[in-house]
Amino acid sequence: MTPTNQSEPSNSMSVDPSLRDRYAQVKERIARAAKAAKRDPNSVLLVAVTKYAEPDQIRELIQLGQIDFAENRVQQLTQRATIIGEWLERMRTMPGVGNARPTGAGADMLPTAKRSKGAEVPSTPAAPQVRWHMIGHLQRNKARKVVELSRLIHSVDSLRLAEELQLIATKRENPVEVLLQVNCSGEESKFGCAIGAAIHLAEQIESMIQLKLRGLMTMAPYSSNPEDSRRTFKRCRELFSDMLDSGVVSPAFNILSMGMSGDFEIAIEEGSNLVRVGSALFGEPKPGTVEPDEKDEPE
Repeated sequence: MTPTNQSEPSNSMSVDPSLRDRYAQVKERIARAAKAAKRDPNSVLLVAVTKYAEPDQIRELIQLGQIDFAENRVQQLTQRATIIGEWLERMRTMPGVGNARPTGAGADMLPTAKRSKGAEVPSTPAAPQVRWHMIGHLQRNKARKVVELSRLIHSVDSLRLAEELQLIATKRENPVEVLLQVNCSGEESKFGCAIGAAIHLAEQIESMIQLKLRGLMTMAPYSSNPEDSRRTFKRCRELFSDMLDSGVVSPAFNILSMGMSGDFEIAIEEGSNLVRVGSALFGEPKPGTVEPDEKDEPE
């Protein structure tokens, strides 16, 4: 892959054919799964997880039209958002390049929001808007940076974290948009609130003026068989429906974030309208690749 010339940004990048192919294949798989479930493929938002992606791959995926990207570590989110933001700023200032509204699958589900200073990411014709998502476990003492950079935080799983986000957002013009992470698999190793506590926690979050609860997020147990995920996704979808029926949540509660590279088709069949896909887009990590380290710190 040819590195991007950082000193002379170009609006016409060569695209890695393998990345182009994987991106097309993932979108086609999403469309097939949605149609099989008698749903509109455009109702499913694809979020590209950049955990093991190279910056050049992220830039190329933006050139292909991808809008939404996610990280599960605060340090990685900060680094990636900075690198891509600087590149987009150079692109934006080129003659004839301007801003545009997001288009494509899921654009209406998560419209571009006016953000506090530093949170808005410049845009290009090929990538009308880049939106960063925080999908990993979030400590309260790292929440401020995530609020500055993220369009949607998927991993609110406790009242203490919600209260911290509410405190951080008190001087913001718009509320912080979040998902409630629920441990629908019952695994001790998984983060997320218990199913039985979810409606009560949602009610508490809905009372916070500076937070907007947009839906639920869950993770299925790892398995080589995608069907093994169905039970977890079904439980989360049922909880999602129960919350809507309860009257506790607002009309903005419309996002069900379920499904990753190995099981997103099953998730879509069970009602997911946001899938978080990494390796199916960027390929498996190279041998010897070390997961980005970010140790939990005392809160």
